[in-house]
Amino acid sequence: MPVSERISVLVVDDERIIRAGLGAILESQADLTVVGTAENGEEAIEECARLGPDVVLLDIRMPRRDGMWALAELGRRGLLGPGRARVLMLTTFDLDEYVDDALAAGAAGFLLKNSSYEELTGAVRAAAAGHSALSPAVTRRIIEGHLTARYRPDDGELARLGELTTRERDVLRLVGDGLSNAEIADRLVVSLHTVKTHVSRMLAKTGCQSRAQAAVLARNTLA
Repeated sequence: MPVSERISVLVVDDERIIRAGLGAILESQADLTVVGTAENGEEAIEECARLGPDVVLLDIRMPRRDGMWALAELGRRGLLGPGRARVLMLTTFDLDEYVDDALAAGAAGFLLKNSSYEELTGAVRAAAAGHSALSPAVTRRIIEGHLTARYRPDDGELARLGELTTRERDVLRLVGDGLSNAEIADRLVVSLHTVKTHVSRMLAKTGCQSRAQAAVLARNTLA
């Protein structure tokens, strides 16, 4: 696959061994390529402006300027969002305040550094395609109550629930239970591709911007 057709990724982490490891994983995929690296938030902004990557893997805790500062600065400079960079926050800490703040600032997803290779590469592809991506562990933490306390479905969202098919409601309910796509496929005895299709349609019909938001909607509306 020509480099120009691959998903370009900027890897930002203050630890060289982490940058090298993430780079090796991403470069092992035919459709992914690492176009650059950075070791702090300031470098992340400079490299993102220079390279124009599709996806930025952005560590949260870094010296000088951290990942949360860099995420906000990308937004301020117009470097974040559709047609620009999509940011996946990467950390060893699944702390609630980081999840909430990162999603509110426009992050496409939030991954733990111990995520599987499949979760990591899948999240990069999802982010590049304009979808949200959260590791199952992070999704479960959100579902347990942090965002639930802050978010309530509006009348429009409640009305759109009626547009879901029975199977799409089943999928929404399982997303609300914190299951990954693979776990949903096992539970419903369907293919992973079928689950992805149902999730995509469910998000579109409900108007949810992320899997986490859909999970909270499920917990607040589905018995």
